[in-house]
Amino acid sequence: MQDFQQEDIFLNLTDELNESSELIPLLSSEDEEQFNKEKTPKQLPILPLKNMVLFPGVVLPITVGRDKSIELIQKAYKGDKTVGVVAQKNAKIEEPKVIDLYSIGTVARILKLLKMPDGSTTVIIQGKKRFELSTITQEEPYLIAEVKAYGQDTVKADSDKEFEALISSIKDLANNIIKLSPQLPSEAVLAIKNIESPGFLINFIASNMRAEIQEKQELLELTEIKKRATLLLEKLTKNLQLLELKNDIQEKVKTDIDQQQREFFLNQQMKTIQEELGGSPTDQEVKAFEKKSKQKKWGKEVQKVFDKELNKLKRMNPASSEFSVQINYIENLVELPWNEYTKDNFDLKKAQNILDADHSGLEKVKDRIIEHLAVLKLKKDMKAPIICLHGPPGVGKTSLGKSIAQALNRKYIRMSLGGLRDEAEIRGHRRTYIGAMPGRILQNIKKVKSSNPVFILDEVDKVSADYHGDPSSALLEVLDPEQNNTFHDNFIEVDYDLSKVMFIATANNISKIQPALRDRMEMIHVSGYTVEEKVNIAQKHLIPKLIKEHGLKKTDIQIDKAVTEKLIEGYTMESGVRTLEKKLAKLVRNAAKNIALEKKYSKKVKKDALVDILGKSISKDKYKNNQHVGVVTGLAWTSVGGDILFIESSINKGKGKLNLTGNLGNVMKESAQLALQFLKSNHKLIGISPEVFDQHDLHIHVPQGAVKKDGPSAGITMLTSIASIFTNRKVKSHLAMSGEITLRGEVLPVGGIKEKILAAKRAGIKEIILCKENQKDIDEINTKYLKGLKFYYVTKMTEVLRIALLKEKVKRK
Repeated sequence: MQDFQQEDIFLNLTDELNESSELIPLLSSEDEEQFNKEKTPKQLPILPLKNMVLFPGVVLPITVGRDKSIELIQKAYKGDKTVGVVAQKNAKIEEPKVIDLYSIGTVARILKLLKMPDGSTTVIIQGKKRFELSTITQEEPYLIAEVKAYGQDTVKADSDKEFEALISSIKDLANNIIKLSPQLPSEAVLAIKNIESPGFLINFIASNMRAEIQEKQELLELTEIKKRATLLLEKLTKNLQLLELKNDIQEKVKTDIDQQQREFFLNQQMKTIQEELGGSPTDQEVKAFEKKSKQKKWGKEVQKVFDKELNKLKRMNPASSEFSVQINYIENLVELPWNEYTKDNFDLKKAQNILDADHSGLEKVKDRIIEHLAVLKLKKDMKAPIICLHGPPGVGKTSLGKSIAQALNRKYIRMSLGGLRDEAEIRGHRRTYIGAMPGRILQNIKKVKSSNPVFILDEVDKVSADYHGDPSSALLEVLDPEQNNTFHDNFIEVDYDLSKVMFIATANNISKIQPALRDRMEMIHVSGYTVEEKVNIAQKHLIPKLIKEHGLKKTDIQIDKAVTEKLIEGYTMESGVRTLEKKLAKLVRNAAKNIALEKKYSKKVKKDALVDILGKSISKDKYKNNQHVGVVTGLAWTSVGGDILFIESSINKGKGKLNLTGNLGNVMKESAQLALQFLKSNHKLIGISPEVFDQHDLHIHVPQGAVKKDGPSAGITMLTSIASIFTNRKVKSHLAMSGEITLRGEVLPVGGIKEKILAAKRAGIKEIILCKENQKDIDEINTKYLKGLKFYYVTKMTEVLRIALLKEKVKRK
């Protein structure tokens, strides 16, 4: 029960009515009948209630806090003192709408309006009869609604023996609940005893029992008094059972405390007996630790620390909180693989075959691993390299680590650093804390039981820092070959040799890696795959893997190279193969579905079937034409590979203002300013008067404004676009370019060349202008991927204009 919190109001309201100490009598059957005879008003101001339901005949004190409710109460109190009270469905809503209220409420009369000493307003209301909300006629300053009468209790039920028994049971249960609840006043029993009206008795108890608002509302909405009495009896029975259970638990807790004291003395006696017999659990653990320590290959310093900590454990009381920390420390100490290594595989040809079988391309990485194996084979003892594979997502950086471990015949560990923000994750916690443990570096090494595993530090560029410390700074020691032979973990507190561990970090964006950390690693760029490489990967690796994973046979589905190539070009736009794998999986699932449903289908997937299975292909930027002046095609690098972008320029009469749009970063904006300033200084090169720049406003726009764009590589593209718009000269057809510019008129090299070249080929570009220094990047690309492309290598901005701009002009105003 809700502590029968209103019974003092029904009996004596002297606490709230200091000045009048008037009594409000309990409702009789005649009063209830009189309430039922009263007509329900057609319109009522609606007062929403939080956490309570008003029943007919029941008197409730309500503290009114909302401004709307205060205005409603004050106005109603000056008028006919009648309001409609409706419970809220959710008490957290401060400004309830009609949808937030229950549809059934109670017509109420305001008995008293009180100003409390703390400034709040308290109103005492008495429920009369139920109503149903019909139509809202006003929402401000408070709700007013049209209402209609809802149900009516049958008061005279004297001849119904079953109903009399229900009422008697309800009274008994209510009295038992009051007796079992010491916080409830004994006057509540007297109040229940003096209630004559069955209907009011049900309402009185329902209003004050401990129940959810939904349950009370359910009682209010029941029109048959007999059903309401039955439901109330069920809920009171449940409340009584909960109270009895609560009292039993309190008694049991008291007994349990006595039991714990008894068990403590027995345990002490048992401990004494065990010590006499030489079979103490602590002694057994100590012996187990000593046995393990004899098998360890650790040095004298570690042995000294172990002996010291073990002697400390022997002197400890097993009941102390430090005992579990000490046990945990010694366990970690003996479980670590001190100077325990797996034997490397020095068969270089076999290692090369394993790497080639698992991954297509990635020649630089494979060569570096084979080089390391070759030196290790000759020297036998060498510090492992710290390699960082960086490149776009989905190109096989993480999976390559597993292949390297297999090729070297070493254990494999992968630790994701994405979102890591606590230094203790790397270095471990200090032993002063309960629940302290080593860092994840040593935990993983302990797990694989080897001190020379291949350790993948995944997503090293996504490490973040907060008040717990900077994990990337803690990695400086881990990834430094000159320091990691004495790696210090805060928990172990003994130097551990990590120099034989081959750490391979992976990253998408190396600019986000701390410079000092980047300097410690050997950076190897893993570029995106060409269409031909993706087709090869799909045919050799992805399709066989997916067929096996989906429970199919090789004969159940056939996807040839032509279909794979169309799928790559029409349904993927990435440097890696993750999206490609998802699309191929959809084709395999389609075959599996047809087999399961026993439907006929073509086992050989055709190009035409891709639209039916995968939907429409995605649209990509393609080169269009050179009919418009001021529109030039540039090459861009993104985290998911290369792409083309268009630089558009237009001029109009003005005062020489430069306007830049397209969500450009600061570096890209500076490139536009550099290009314009260069052309102003060298206006004779393009054959226009210097006054033209001051008499026209220039607007440069880069489409796809929702995408953030930045970097210096659009410099020569912007230069060409501005020169084209001011001279009316067309730009060479099927031409794209990429390069940084300077005020001196030089063209500087840029990065991401392979990705940009692949993007140019996809877009139908035939000629490309690059910086002379980028020629070495082109030389590294397989010549078969450069087929159909012509390159111009430049050092000066004037060379760019000479190559890019045609003499043909466009006629325009």
